[in-house]
Amino acid sequence: MSLSIENPVRGLDPNVAQRRASDPAASVWVGASAGSGKTKVLTDRVLRQMLAGTPPARILCLTFTKAAAAEMAIRVNNTLGLWATLPDAELEDRLADLCGERPSPETRTNARRLFAQVVDCPGGMKIQTIHAFCQSLLRRFPLEAQLAPHFEVMDERTAAALLTESRDQVLHAGRMAPDSRLGRAMNRLTADLNAEEFADLLAELASERGRVQRLFEEFHGLDGVVAMVHRRLDVAPGTTEASILTDACHDDFLDAPTLREACRALSGGSAADQERGIGIQNWLDAADSRVKAFQAYQRLYLTAEGTPRKTLITKKPATAYPAALLGLQREAERLVEIAARVKAAGVAASTAALLTLAQAMLETYRARKAARALLDYDDLILSAMALLRGKNGVPAVPWVLFKLDGGLDHILIDEAQDTNPDQWAIVAAIAGEFFSELTASAGDGTTRTVFAVGDEKQSIFSFQRADPAEFAKMRRHFQERAEAAERVWAAVDLDISFRSTAAVLEAVDAVFASEAARDGVASDRIRHRAFRRGHAGLVELWPPVKPAEAMETPAWAPPVAREAADSPSARLAAVIAGTVGGWLERGETLEAKGRPVRPGDVMVLVRRRTAFVTELVRALKDRGVPVAGVDRMVLTEQLSVMDLMALADFLLLPDDDLTLATVLKGPLIGLTEEELFKLAHKRRGTLWRSLVAQAETEPSVRPARRYLGDLLARTDFSAPYELFAGLLNRPCPADTRSGRRAILKRLGPDAQDPLDEFLAVCLAFEKTEPPSLQNFLAWLAASEAEIKRELEQGGGTVRIMTVHGSKGLQAPIVFLPDTLGSPTQSPPILWPDDDCPVPLFAARRAQEDTLSAQARERANRRRDQEYRRLLYVALTRAEDRLYVCGYQGKREPAEGCWYRLVEEALRENGVPQEFDFTHHGPEGWAGSGWRLTSPQTAVPPRHVAEEDLAADHGAPPWLTAPAPVEPEPSRPLTPSRPDGEEPAVRSPLGEDDGQRFKRGLLVHRLLQTLPELDPAAREAACRRFLARPAHKLDEAQQDAIATETLAVLSHAEFAHLFGAGSRAEVPLVGVVGGRALSGRIDRLTVVGDTVWIVDYKTNRPPPRILDDVPSVYRRQMAAYRAALTAVYPGREVRCVLLWTDGPFVMELPAELLDAAGVSAGTGGGTPAGG
Repeated sequence: MSLSIENPVRGLDPNVAQRRASDPAASVWVGASAGSGKTKVLTDRVLRQMLAGTPPARILCLTFTKAAAAEMAIRVNNTLGLWATLPDAELEDRLADLCGERPSPETRTNARRLFAQVVDCPGGMKIQTIHAFCQSLLRRFPLEAQLAPHFEVMDERTAAALLTESRDQVLHAGRMAPDSRLGRAMNRLTADLNAEEFADLLAELASERGRVQRLFEEFHGLDGVVAMVHRRLDVAPGTTEASILTDACHDDFLDAPTLREACRALSGGSAADQERGIGIQNWLDAADSRVKAFQAYQRLYLTAEGTPRKTLITKKPATAYPAALLGLQREAERLVEIAARVKAAGVAASTAALLTLAQAMLETYRARKAARALLDYDDLILSAMALLRGKNGVPAVPWVLFKLDGGLDHILIDEAQDTNPDQWAIVAAIAGEFFSELTASAGDGTTRTVFAVGDEKQSIFSFQRADPAEFAKMRRHFQERAEAAERVWAAVDLDISFRSTAAVLEAVDAVFASEAARDGVASDRIRHRAFRRGHAGLVELWPPVKPAEAMETPAWAPPVAREAADSPSARLAAVIAGTVGGWLERGETLEAKGRPVRPGDVMVLVRRRTAFVTELVRALKDRGVPVAGVDRMVLTEQLSVMDLMALADFLLLPDDDLTLATVLKGPLIGLTEEELFKLAHKRRGTLWRSLVAQAETEPSVRPARRYLGDLLARTDFSAPYELFAGLLNRPCPADTRSGRRAILKRLGPDAQDPLDEFLAVCLAFEKTEPPSLQNFLAWLAASEAEIKRELEQGGGTVRIMTVHGSKGLQAPIVFLPDTLGSPTQSPPILWPDDDCPVPLFAARRAQEDTLSAQARERANRRRDQEYRRLLYVALTRAEDRLYVCGYQGKREPAEGCWYRLVEEALRENGVPQEFDFTHHGPEGWAGSGWRLTSPQTAVPPRHVAEEDLAADHGAPPWLTAPAPVEPEPSRPLTPSRPDGEEPAVRSPLGEDDGQRFKRGLLVHRLLQTLPELDPAAREAACRRFLARPAHKLDEAQQDAIATETLAVLSHAEFAHLFGAGSRAEVPLVGVVGGRALSGRIDRLTVVGDTVWIVDYKTNRPPPRILDDVPSVYRRQMAAYRAALTAVYPGREVRCVLLWTDGPFVMELPAELLDAAGVSAGTGGGTPAGG
């Protein structure tokens, strides 16, 4: 069916509503439908408030995500920067469009100054998430919030690790003390739950720790919550299932004579009557075992659903004994009541046990956080709320609110429908004085306002406790405050969509036209108006993919042919990939954009990350379609990370043959199957020993041996980040450039994000943990935190993400493939709601009482309502084309699933369409569907139609070419740190308890400082220095060191080295043998035509003959001599080594230095400062 596109209506001007919403003098509540420009309204309001004279620092804008905060800040800064440079006429036009009136000269001048004001604003504008605001607030008032001033905020991985440690500690404590309150609670829970269910329950408590903590604060601790649970369930404290059953089985609580009379009546009835009578009689007679047999007794009266049986006694005996039927009916009613009381007591006991376990976990978790001065994201909200509100609504520190109130004039809240009650409480506390009689206007006359923009139809984050009802509640709260203060209040609805075409919007309106579909989405009929009039739009509902009929295999047929298993999800993935691939191959035109379809135009949205996502990624890659992968990933499940972890496992345990085989076959080394087989087959010992042995004779495995051997040598001395960053940046056997490139060549560009995130995780680990490789692997394996990939921009690839992840995004073409499933899971814990203020828990549904059943029904209804709101968000991501499809199993989908809702809408608005996807291959199918279109009547914007002119000509050649060889090495020649191996330093822990080591250090210090003194004062200064208590020398040791040191200084042959005119620690730079030299000479003196240099060797064994002088020392002194020859041309340079281990002086003759092979080359040297 084609829509009749009318000419744009003259009154369809979105600026009218947007200007009302951005009025800086009014408090405004904006209901913004999808694509209606809420970010623009927020930006416009901030700009108009600053134009009205509000300083940037007095505006607080709270956003839902960091990306939204960044986008808004960029928009504001870009606009202000543009205002500062525009000509007057253009600036006046822009300000008129913004404000709806021509600006005055003063307004133009003010607009040009705003950019500088924002730049000069301390800390920048306050455009941030609610968590960032709370963090800054707590940083400002840490002591008032009772926090450590140096607190840090944990990431999710660190919080998960602390929670795991806390959980393990609590479980251990419960096992060690089974009779304690915690032990009894654990026994209660584990009696009805298997290991997997118990683990899931603990995970649920961990994820809802903020909610549990708020419960304890509201009811003043665990006992208060448990008492309220008992009151709500009408169970007296101390009442248990056993006590109820014991009372119920006592003769005082049942009409035993009447029941015995009924047994006699039943004995004359049918076989079923007789069997029931015998059962009742046996139970009545066995008074001591009635409790044990109560379940069997109860089944005689009640059905499996717990209701009285329709026939308790047949007509004949009932007629003969009328009292028997009445007695049996009364007993059945009593048993129903007892069953209800038992269930209520069981729910109370299970809930109390659950809360006891939760309290223990929270207390342990809180203690671990406090010990490390750490906060999680829930702590930021709760601590800020406590700081601002205190207890019972009274601020703990009133002047904190006074300080905040004096610094803010306007508060803006983005995505208000996703703000949870605690976050609203913070906003309400901050804005508490905005509408009071004295402070509704700031000191300079500025009217103080509150602004919120949101859409109840898009509230999809209930797992973060967001609730559309809270959105409406806070609207009423602020409206009442504003009207009571006689301030301007406006409620503005934005229903003009700039995003979607008319066809898409008509489909959305039709889907939610019925009350059943609109339940929980919107209170009134949903209507959108398309701003994009005349743009081509398309909505298609494909026939669902159903399981193929199984072909019967002939009896006794040999299993020799490979049969592919039928997978409806894989078939749908193949057809979607084939469709997108076909568009790209034939240059399918996107009419509204006036250009061919690109991979980045396509977005695939799913409700949950199932196997379908992996199948679609694989199918797209098989067709050569660029795909960005999934929007979230578990780091330890990524192939590139698994390869790095396998390598780390080998470095920790080289004798692990299987791990080594994995590494050898991996992308960093890349041995073939034949090479690996040759290594492993008939080996003696471990695979590593075989590799070491064969590397001596087999060139093919020699690079792997050298590579792994080098990594083994580094492992014990490198932190995880240093180790992994190094191996990714250095060459490896599989690639001569870098290990990263080797991995990307094997696994493709999708491995890039996991590698970068892996290195970021290494750095995060080293901030909080001892940086050992073993500890890192254990820490990483214990963490299952998901990594979110930023897919906000298409980036030229198909995007696949969940509907939750797509919030705030859009795409020209959207596929909805996950539409035939509907939510069936119900929460294990029934958390508080408006009708029940406390949580309820039962291990099994059959154990739930009436109150729990009602709470579960409400929870399921809220789940279904959010399911439909999720559909609204999914449908409204599409700009031009929307494809709704799905796959199903053997069961028929529910009537309320997305597919059925869209199908029902298109029956009224679309036209039937036959689809045939069999040309895509054996995966294809055919069937009937629906289609809704709108033609292209408008001319595509010129800049859109010409986008393809700027074609990508590929990367420039220099990007992939290796860098040219530098004329000099990046590392200069440093003679004091030679390239070769120096003799080992004498150990400070020798047989003399380090005395010789300390002696060498003292001699070095004395030889360095004493020459600066007058010769007559040297001995006294030397002995004063050695007599210091810190040196712990007796008189004999002091005398020996002083005598030997002074003998060196006064030696006739070398006295001039330490005399007047000699210099210590002389820097030297130059070029020697074509290499840059940078060094420091311990002592230098010039005597006539001779330059003397001395180099001290501290705590090194002194050779007694010249031939024993290490070659590295010869090259070092030769390099000094070569450089000084260029500095002092025509003079002889003589070199001396002074061994402090003695001390002992040795001159190196010229012929020995000449043999070192170091020359001055073409460059010269200059002593720094000489």
